[in-house]
Amino acid sequence: MLKFLKKAVKTGVVTGQDPLVPPNLDKNFRGKPEHHPEQCIGCAACINACPANALTVTTNLKTGMQQWSLFLGQCIFCGRCEEVCPTAAIKLTPQVQLAAFSKEDLYQRSDFPIQNCVVCGKPFAVQKELQYAQSLLMQAGQYQDEVALQQQLCTCPSCKREQNITQSQRIQLSRQLREQQS
Repeated sequence: MLKFLKKAVKTGVVTGQDPLVPPNLDKNFRGKPEHHPEQCIGCAACINACPANALTVTTNLKTGMQQWSLFLGQCIFCGRCEEVCPTAAIKLTPQVQLAAFSKEDLYQRSDFPIQNCVVCGKPFAVQKELQYAQSLLMQAGQYQDEVALQQQLCTCPSCKREQNITQSQRIQLSRQLREQQS
């Protein structure tokens, strides 16, 4: 026993003062992800990239909202969400002290309104995502008519498909009419 005490006194303190003094971390350390809902467009790119399935999206059609959720208890702090986010809405912080009194404190949540199709009225996408796409297309000079672009963006894929099928049938019909006239 004396041998052990002698060695302990000689070695000194080897543990840190972690709860009282923050740990000395490298500048590239990846800690707690911080979500900024004002920048987020709800595209779910981060959810597809998360290997730990710490990110989830649930859609409530009754309220017309999509809920984005990050559970820090499952996060492995890999940084994939930060890499794939097109609007830099997720940033990894150097924060490592994540102790919480309840499991509910380990969640970060955000709600986003869902856009309904202007043709059929069914919900199909997050409004902020469509606004983001519209602003990118307008900045790139792809569209001159902002109203027509908004009409096109606010139409669900199945209604767009149906409109395209109808147009292709008209093209076929006009070809047949030209051939008959010749």
